[in-house]
Amino acid sequence: MAASDPAEFWEERYRSSRDESGQVWSGRVNAAVEHEVAALTPGTALELGCGEGGDALWLAAHGWSVTAIDISTTALAVGAAEAERKGLADRIAWVHADLSTWRPTSSFDLVASAFLHSPVELPREEVLRRAASAVAPGGRLLVVGHGAPPPGAKLSHEQHGGPPLPTPDEVLASLELADGWTTETSALVDRSAVWRDGSDITLVDAVLRIRRSDVSA
Repeated sequence: MAASDPAEFWEERYRSSRDESGQVWSGRVNAAVEHEVAALTPGTALELGCGEGGDALWLAAHGWSVTAIDISTTALAVGAAEAERKGLADRIAWVHADLSTWRPTSSFDLVASAFLHSPVELPREEVLRRAASAVAPGGRLLVVGHGAPPPGAKLSHEQHGGPPLPTPDEVLASLELADGWTTETSALVDRSAVWRDGSDITLVDAVLRIRRSDVSA
């Protein structure tokens, strides 16, 4: 029987699903993260559910000082090793934490969450509301998720035991934000990818980027 405890599930996933590179994921930055962040002025960044650190490593390489959080110590170890290899270790703090109980203790110029979906229990809306509270004045919250199931996949209510995949506008509404935020991106974005069988497919990303007002302005 598959583990239902989130920590056990993700540890098993990262230990058992590695390819010949020793990683589960490609190690590359998510396309939507790169697109939405590339033109921003680097500062402090918080990444929630960083996995093996593809986005955190890219952010650090582009001048950001990053705090990267994940529930899997195995995934964090992969990211930390790659940061050492790339000379980025001093720009990334790797934090082991369960996001279901995590609370922010400081603020950041950028708070990012990419594909924070889980087949085991995860209070995603609560996590994202806490994420918004960690955005500094003038900073941004970036949430990237699946906008539609991949072709032939079953990323659905039945498989995940949760609601259908939310649109960017639905994510925004779920944040229950007070006044003082500006929506900069709210879009479903097509992305070309190579599927597991080697075929070319089009995936859909749900992208939301919002900016908190600069109260000192």
